[in-house]
Amino acid sequence: MMTPLANCPRATLAAVEGVLTDIDETVSTEGRLTADAYGALEALKKAGFLVIPVTGRPAGWCDHIARFWPVDAVVGENGAFWMWHDAKTGGKLRSRYVQTDAERADGRRRLEAIRAQVLREVPSAGIASDQPYRAADLAVDFREDVAPLGEAEITRIVAIFEAHGAHAKVSSIHVNGWFGDYDKLTTSKLMMRELFGVDLDTHRQHYVFAGDSPNDSPMFGYFPNAVGMANVGDFTGRLEHQPRWVTAARSGAGFVELSRVLIEARR
Repeated sequence: MMTPLANCPRATLAAVEGVLTDIDETVSTEGRLTADAYGALEALKKAGFLVIPVTGRPAGWCDHIARFWPVDAVVGENGAFWMWHDAKTGGKLRSRYVQTDAERADGRRRLEAIRAQVLREVPSAGIASDQPYRAADLAVDFREDVAPLGEAEITRIVAIFEAHGAHAKVSSIHVNGWFGDYDKLTTSKLMMRELFGVDLDTHRQHYVFAGDSPNDSPMFGYFPNAVGMANVGDFTGRLEHQPRWVTAARSGAGFVELSRVLIEARR
């Protein structure tokens, strides 16, 4: 059962050292990044929190996010990689992929058959407009740049991915599918260990994950103080794991709410 974030004990909030966060409809609002939400990222960073977006968005977007946003790193394509500025190389952008180049190339080849079948069997769906910037997955659009699809159509898209042996996750706007045994959680744990020397299995209570949709469910189940934006309620029946806490506001306004209580608790 989700509990209002306003009821979270101050001591719990004060113990938080970092924020891992989804982007779409968690930091963004109706597909746009507001000044307030971007300012919340910067305020968290200035207050000394580790700030790491964990998103289904593509490598091309993550290159920009890692370079220009006030973040410490970014995990992209539902765990295919992470990007960060490497202090050891004078702040140059670095990328760490979970799979080898050959594995990713094989996955992309196999995804082409899925692309064709999805468009044939669910013609109202579309391939995400950010697909050209992806390195490892296929994103099927069900409401970003196409008319919103129904539950049955989304379920059919997931079934097509899974029939081919691919993983499939539903976000607030896309169904993302890929070949490879990774997801947002496994890669976040690997990234935290390799990049920051943090074993999340023993320190997870010191980190918050913020999210809003079914592809965030593994993160909700893992982090004892995961926070859902109010719009996570739109997916209640489709979440294997729910966040412990929920904001009063939706989307980016909810993320601003979260950042304020964390910063205030640290003071």
